[in-house]
Amino acid sequence: MTVAASTKLRLDWTMIIALVIFHIGAICAFLPGLFSWKAVGVALLLHWITGGLGITLGWHRLLSHRSFQVPKWLEYFFAFCGTLALQGGILWWVGLHRHHHLHSDQDVDHHDSKKGFLWSHVRWMCFEVPAESDIPRFTKDIADDRFYQFLNKYFFPLQVVLGVVLYAIGGWPFVFWGVFARLVIVYHCTWLVNSATHKFGYRNFETTDNSTNCWWVAITTYGEGWHNNHHAYQYSARHGMKWWEIDITWMTIQVLQFLGLATKVKLVEAGTAKD
Repeated sequence: MTVAASTKLRLDWTMIIALVIFHIGAICAFLPGLFSWKAVGVALLLHWITGGLGITLGWHRLLSHRSFQVPKWLEYFFAFCGTLALQGGILWWVGLHRHHHLHSDQDVDHHDSKKGFLWSHVRWMCFEVPAESDIPRFTKDIADDRFYQFLNKYFFPLQVVLGVVLYAIGGWPFVFWGVFARLVIVYHCTWLVNSATHKFGYRNFETTDNSTNCWWVAITTYGEGWHNNHHAYQYSARHGMKWWEIDITWMTIQVLQFLGLATKVKLVEAGTAKD
């Protein structure tokens, strides 16, 4: 499918309207009556909890790639944190991500970077996603889990509950920063992994896709910017493979390993990345 062929796909107006509303809400967060440094602090904390512990560590390295194992209660905690990032149902996210790795930058890849930066960043979500029909065969290991079924079904109501809690604690500034601004920032950080790290940066490995290592994406996504490394060795718990490729999520996994909470950690051999 070419970029022009995307016009043959049905527009997903629910997604389009939701994205517009959240971005407007994020802009409104800067209004004088809604801005406070405490609210910004809440947003940053929730960015780490939902985007770092939730999406990067939980949904991506733990669930999508099974790069390591943790006790089930901790796995559920990370999965719950990822749900609060409001990036769709957990089965939907994991299934599409595994599909992406199988078909990275091929025509059937839902955010194929060859279709352009804007398409791989966000435009693909504005249309129906044909790859959704393949989700069941990519999520057999978690599809029957009742907790994941719950998260997959109620991810939006859970965000509403979070908003109510934030309002009770700090009023509307906490809501606009802790929900709208934080979600939009986490969204674009995640989307940059689909777009920027398939366009900007360098490559340690020759892969069949356009994946690159991009240091500034790595900073904003807790280590996900070392994307070429990841596509070369997708099951490795460590994405930053050179000493200077800082990978905050890998450091977190090391702490969990030290505490005896992370086991069966998958890694590639030292010195694999070329200088």
